[in-house]
Amino acid sequence: MKRIFIGIAGVTSLLATGAIAADLAPRPYTKAPVIVDPGYDWTGFYAGVNIGYSWGRSSSTQSFIDTTSGATLNSNAFKFDMDGVIGGGQIGYNWQKDRWVFGLEADIQGSAQKGDGNAVCPGGPATSSTTTAAAVNGTCTVGHIGDTVPFNVAALPVTNNLSQKLEWFGTVRGRVGPTITPTILAYVTGGLAYGEVRSTNTVTGTNLVGPQGVNTPPAFVAVLASSSNSSTRVGWTVGAGIEGVVSGNWTAKIEYLYMDLGNVSGSFVTPIIAPSGAFVTSRYSSHITDNILRVGVNYKWGGPVVAKY
Repeated sequence: MKRIFIGIAGVTSLLATGAIAADLAPRPYTKAPVIVDPGYDWTGFYAGVNIGYSWGRSSSTQSFIDTTSGATLNSNAFKFDMDGVIGGGQIGYNWQKDRWVFGLEADIQGSAQKGDGNAVCPGGPATSSTTTAAAVNGTCTVGHIGDTVPFNVAALPVTNNLSQKLEWFGTVRGRVGPTITPTILAYVTGGLAYGEVRSTNTVTGTNLVGPQGVNTPPAFVAVLASSSNSSTRVGWTVGAGIEGVVSGNWTAKIEYLYMDLGNVSGSFVTPIIAPSGAFVTSRYSSHITDNILRVGVNYKWGGPVVAKY
């Protein structure tokens, strides 16, 4: 038994000595692991809402036409603003390659933008006892001449008011830009634009009715006539913006767009009597442009994953 205890003690001593020697032996150097920020990947579908303000412009030409001959009696060029609040939604898809993000986005907007402008066709000149009937006529209306001065009445002017409203609009755009940081994207954008413009054309004037040259004052017949129509136009848009991650899959953006919807036009025959005896046609043509500034939020499907830099 004594020999067994002596043997156990000897083995224990050897094991302890080996363990101490192993601790004292040199070990190879290993580098500590580096933790890398996974960043943010913009790839994926997204949808969101926006609100903003638009500064539109209608560059218009208003013409008064002799309905029978087709001759232009008078033409006015003028501009007016079409400003108002806008709001809507957007949907799109982004694809990220290194620091660059490529995407396609479509949006639809409701609009409160509206404005109006006026054009005037001048009346006749001052009259005298020797004035002829042709001299008292206006550019667009008939004057009246009697046998004595009090009954020489110059034609009165005709006024046209053009009121327009951008009812709604939308765009389908590509966009591309670099990430300033993994979670902040700057981009340029451009593509197709379309929208509905409602126009109301209102004419006011006075017809002088009665036989010429019989010492009889003419009857003054007030005229008020209008016509409305809506036109959906297709144009183009360009712009730029910046978008950043707010939290998780939520991003926020601010964006500017310039939009050109091209021309809208319309005409109608008024009860105004032209110097030829024909009725006067009121005709307009308007070039519609817009400056859009809006902010929005988007939600991207799919969690943030590693963005390689």
